[in-house]
Amino acid sequence: MVQAWFMKENWSGDQREEHHMQPPEFVDLDTLFKLTLVEHFKVNESDPINDELLNSIKKERGYSYEDEIICSKECLPNYESKLKMFFEEHLHTDEEIRLVLEGSGYFDVRDGVNDKWIRIKVEPGDLLIIPKGIYHRFTLDTNNFIKAKRFFVGEPVWTPHNRPADNMDCRKEYLNQISC
Repeated sequence: MVQAWFMKENWSGDQREEHHMQPPEFVDLDTLFKLTLVEHFKVNESDPINDELLNSIKKERGYSYEDEIICSKECLPNYESKLKMFFEEHLHTDEEIRLVLEGSGYFDVRDGVNDKWIRIKVEPGDLLIIPKGIYHRFTLDTNNFIKAKRFFVGEPVWTPHNRPADNMDCRKEYLNQISC
């Protein structure tokens, strides 16, 4: 079961730790969607490729390209620099879609109302759809391993736009959507 919570402000230390507020302030999936427009789906972790929900989402949204990524010290070239790059606050001009196949990690997203970080822990079977224009970042947790499928409409677009990118059309569209 996916978990999400508001992160402690001005935390220090390892980015791969939970960084809960004291006391912890959890966010349910409905509230997560209302504050961020991030969507979460649970698919069959033992057979995700044949999962009806996943295949329906792929068809409905036009995801025509997919690949896999493994993030670990052993499998990811330039591991330390890549992890730092993934953790830079940024946005994309397209949705970011990830299905966790093995391992675990965190997606941090900015709440569209108060600009606070919400940390989302993802595990096998979690499908996360991060809308275009939202500031976000990714990091592994202390297990240092995740294997995920990435889905795209057409050819992959990898360009992260680091904050500030408030003048980009996708950011303006996102802010308009979240205010409704």
